[in-house]
Amino acid sequence: MRSLVPILLGLASMTSAAHTPDAAPPRPARTALVIHGGAGFVPKDALGEADLKDVHATLNRALDAGNAILQRGGSALDAVTAAVVVLEESPRFNAGKGAVFNAQGGHELDASIMEGHTRRAGSVAGVTTVRNPIRLARAVMEKSPHVMLAAQGAEAFADTLPEIERVPNAWFDTPHRREQLEKARRAEQEKRAASRTSDSDQPPYFGTVGAVALDRDGRIAAATSTGGMTNKRWGRVGDAPVIGAGTWADDRCGVSSTGWGEFYIRAAAAHDICARMAYRGDSLQAAADEVINKVIPAMGGDGGAIALDRDGTIAMPFNSGSMFRGWIRADGTRGTAVHEDEVPSPRR
Repeated sequence: MRSLVPILLGLASMTSAAHTPDAAPPRPARTALVIHGGAGFVPKDALGEADLKDVHATLNRALDAGNAILQRGGSALDAVTAAVVVLEESPRFNAGKGAVFNAQGGHELDASIMEGHTRRAGSVAGVTTVRNPIRLARAVMEKSPHVMLAAQGAEAFADTLPEIERVPNAWFDTPHRREQLEKARRAEQEKRAASRTSDSDQPPYFGTVGAVALDRDGRIAAATSTGGMTNKRWGRVGDAPVIGAGTWADDRCGVSSTGWGEFYIRAAAAHDICARMAYRGDSLQAAADEVINKVIPAMGGDGGAIALDRDGTIAMPFNSGSMFRGWIRADGTRGTAVHEDEVPSPRR
């Protein structure tokens, strides 16, 4: 009887194997990247040919920086960091070098980053001497037990990190942002809302930057960086450093928001887009459109967002007339654009 046991075990194993469904085929290793440089109303005649060319060139440099990492098998986290650093270094956008002025004539910068498959996140708010706030936000995630550090605390943490480059607050100054501050001050003194009839009359929050990436391992990461609102007071913090409002990433979806931060915080906008996919089964485009073009405007806000899912699908909704944006889709096609009806500008 004992000699029959191996035979019976072998037959059971064969029967089990026969009824085991085939393993799902591995997903193709594909990558995708989408970036933004802020949503807001920019009349088409407000940007000259040279300015527009420089905007597209900067967006393409950011795409190149992130895509180079993805193509050599690097992580989505590294890719979004690299892309956002390029945008922070450009005076064209309201982040890093081109950050807006606060009411005191200085700069307070915010940033956040999130890794989808681990749900790790880091953010900083109100920093004043950190050249690239996105790098400090990532350090908060990787080198501290916390998610968000603010103001003097964030600066003190940066003091412990020799790799974080520091600059005088005046380094962030640009003539264009100074002009915006003076215009906002005049409007406030006259107790009227500033009109938006020229490039200098952009919304006070315009120019936030962000990136979302999918790497070859199917991992998603998202990052956002901003100088906040022109003429802001009292240490105001918007949505950009708030995980779930300005930035979100999980194992199926990533989002970076840009717009009137108070409304994005109240709507938990970035998380809501991904939650609609997880809980209702919405497509990425449907979820993003619903939040950005219905939920936010219904409360009185405006702006846009970039979003990406684990299949490499990209969505870029906005309700503000324009949004600086660039993308490299999973099939390798790429482009940059500013206005709603603009034909995407491929890399030149």
